[in-house]
Amino acid sequence: MINRPVIIFITGRFGWVDRQHGLEARATTRVLSLADQFDYIDPGPLIDGELELVPAEEAWLDAVMAAQNHPLTREQMPRDADIPRHKQLNFLSRLEKGFDPGDEDGPQSPAYYFWMHRRGAVEYPIVGAISLRLGRGVNIERVVGHIGYHVYPFARGQHYAERACRLLIPLARLHRLIPLWITCNPENIPSRRTCERLGAEFIDIVPVPPNHPLHACGEREKCRFRL
Repeated sequence: MINRPVIIFITGRFGWVDRQHGLEARATTRVLSLADQFDYIDPGPLIDGELELVPAEEAWLDAVMAAQNHPLTREQMPRDADIPRHKQLNFLSRLEKGFDPGDEDGPQSPAYYFWMHRRGAVEYPIVGAISLRLGRGVNIERVVGHIGYHVYPFARGQHYAERACRLLIPLARLHRLIPLWITCNPENIPSRRTCERLGAEFIDIVPVPPNHPLHACGEREKCRFRL
């Protein structure tokens, strides 16, 4: 009989401990089993100063569309700027509280989707988006990563991506995402620096498979960081 280490994750609204990142909150509700490690967990408020992560829901869609239509977004992120409202609504229709349960027998893994909300901002309150994908496999670990994010050009320079990632790390650990993989395009220097500031280890640069949807969008390589 082989003795294996046991890791127990206590879950609840704030039931997590992440000593590596100096974060701790207390609650005692249930033990997260292997069977339900990809089920939705209420993360509670995700706030760092003026930055708040809000679940992707239709109530925020007008603010998202405004951010997409900002002149700097249209100039520097044309692919994102051109996403029409009906496609956003179709995407949101899959979610409940910003959570997509995924396809049981398909390629879509369970994932949380949040928008970065700049609290107190009257104009352009949505400054970006971040997602947390649950699961393993080649697509997550070598191409898209567990965490994906973008910050709109008009809101850059405030470390919103790094701060948003730090807010999600405890939730990722609750779901047993150890290690946590983050990828970015090699030429995206700000994103690479974000990973470095998070303490993630650069592993390698790998090709995007020719049959992958990102390859059709012109993305050819991904830097892989392990956290």
